[in-house]
Amino acid sequence: MGLSIIIINYRTPKLLIDCLAELYRDPESQSFEIIIVDNDSRDDSREHITLAFPGVKWHQMAYNAGFSRANNAGMKLATGDTVLLLNADTLPRGEVVAECYRRLKASTFVAAGVQLLNADGSHQISGNYAMRGGLNYLLPLPYLGKAVKWLGERTGAKKPHVSECGVVAEVDWINGAFLMVKKDAITMAGPMDEDFFLYAEEAEWCGRLSKIGKLCLYGDLQVIHFQGSTAVQLYGQAAKGYVNLYDRKGLQLMLSNFVRIRKQFGVGWFLFQLFWYLLDIPVFFGGLVVSRIGGKRMASVGDFGRYCRNVWYIVRKTGIIIRNKPHFYKVL
Repeated sequence: MGLSIIIINYRTPKLLIDCLAELYRDPESQSFEIIIVDNDSRDDSREHITLAFPGVKWHQMAYNAGFSRANNAGMKLATGDTVLLLNADTLPRGEVVAECYRRLKASTFVAAGVQLLNADGSHQISGNYAMRGGLNYLLPLPYLGKAVKWLGERTGAKKPHVSECGVVAEVDWINGAFLMVKKDAITMAGPMDEDFFLYAEEAEWCGRLSKIGKLCLYGDLQVIHFQGSTAVQLYGQAAKGYVNLYDRKGLQLMLSNFVRIRKQFGVGWFLFQLFWYLLDIPVFFGGLVVSRIGGKRMASVGDFGRYCRNVWYIVRKTGIIIRNKPHFYKVL
């Protein structure tokens, strides 16, 4: 089987061992090429993982390179005709991976994903439809995000996220926790953009891949994904989702989203979205005042201050983002 699986490790040996153990439950997994790219963990990850699974290939990065650069390093080593980018915080059954590979190889799609599940079996967002200008990035905005959502519902706008799909669903973006791509499509679209450290990089990459061919999700193939577990464990974040814009993870998320908007949709859309983030500052403040008067605390003064700090960081990076020259956007 010409499948190369790339898994990034950064101080998460327990998650990775559980991932590999689940993968190897199926004998067919023995034919997979598995490449572990370590982002300079500086712990005993290599000892534990290679002892438990001596058949994996280990590639050591000299620094914490993030998602794009580490996966690109793995793809350079991959010998398969198809590459699977797989998160360490997943529990993939080998037969699911093999079946996804067979379907993708037999199809005209250039990339595929599966239905991701939460630990309780509920459906997780596995991909989405690209909104013009990346307007879905306005939805997490405190206060104004709710207004944008309300307006979208009233105007019949198509929901961007595919939380549950049928047997096959054509999409514009596939969650990077399980992203299988044909090697010839990578050759034509290019590797992942190494300006990204974490978040939004797979969305930008899928935008380029979609110019080569169509992308899909196989909804009847399911993989458990402990969404955000790595970031929670490593960076001490309280929330696993992608709507908290107040802490360091929120800053990295916000920064990466803006970089993606600039790269994929252009300067005009970047400035348009930045305007809305700035506009939300006085709206946020007014909402705090009204909620205090009404006795309903929807957010704290601390949240407001942290949101302002993160937006100000984006403002200070605006010139660099607009110029779109090589730059490593890392804050975590």
